[in-house]
Amino acid sequence: MTNSKHILITGSNGQLGNECRILSLNYPQYTYTFVSKDELPIDDFDAVKKAFTSTQFDYCINCAAYTAVDQAEVNQSAAFSINASAVENLADLCKQYSVQLIHISTDYVFDGENNIGYNEMDTTNPLNVYGASKLAGEKAALAINPSSIIIRTSWVYSSFGKNFVKTMMRLMREKEEISVVADQIGRPTYAADLAAAIFVIISKNREIIPGIYHYANEGIISWFEFAQEIKEIGSYPCRVNPIKSIEYPVPAKRPHYSILSTNKIESTFGIHMSYWKDSLRRCMQLIQ
Repeated sequence: MTNSKHILITGSNGQLGNECRILSLNYPQYTYTFVSKDELPIDDFDAVKKAFTSTQFDYCINCAAYTAVDQAEVNQSAAFSINASAVENLADLCKQYSVQLIHISTDYVFDGENNIGYNEMDTTNPLNVYGASKLAGEKAALAINPSSIIIRTSWVYSSFGKNFVKTMMRLMREKEEISVVADQIGRPTYAADLAAAIFVIISKNREIIPGIYHYANEGIISWFEFAQEIKEIGSYPCRVNPIKSIEYPVPAKRPHYSILSTNKIESTFGIHMSYWKDSLRRCMQLIQ
């Protein structure tokens, strides 16, 4: 198909990248280039530029990121290199070669002190290095390429990679009792649903409106409630105990209440948010 739109997906071996790969089968009208972090490290500026000069892309979905939240506290340079400097470079190349950038960010750009949730215009104030590096990437991308689309998301899980759902399923099979933090509140996101939303945006083509958007499944819960539902769906005999964050110390501080308002992405692109329990059930069926 000579006039096919060409989509570059970076970080293709991650949760969202893998979901985009699966979903791409439903969109055969597009041409795809999927690159893992080994095939195209986005912080290798020369390699990324070569990719853009050798192939004319129409869209770049940047799923690549440094996502080890606790490790970022000690590996700050690596986090900022991948989440900020590399994103700025991608945004610059997308501008030069007329490529629409869709970049994935995080709820961790907020401090979680707002008890009513966050919209796209609310003040950012990350509590950890990971959040700070992702915020720096957002700002750099929009400064150098205002046509960029930034999608902040939260509590991402899928049947791929390492995530909360797969960890809970494993622990619940192995242990009689586990403890899960109950004072961190958010909205889970099934990566397959996020991938579907991205393809809806791409299908709008010339109607795409750049800027920052929030995406997460419908429903406000704690990590403990998330674990409880995993237990129910999987019929695990394991007991789940609620604990406070202070009882489960980790290197990186997390926001206590990082609810993302998704009204903007819903109204702008007509995207429907699936209820978190329904999405969780679909994912667990795939894993099981």
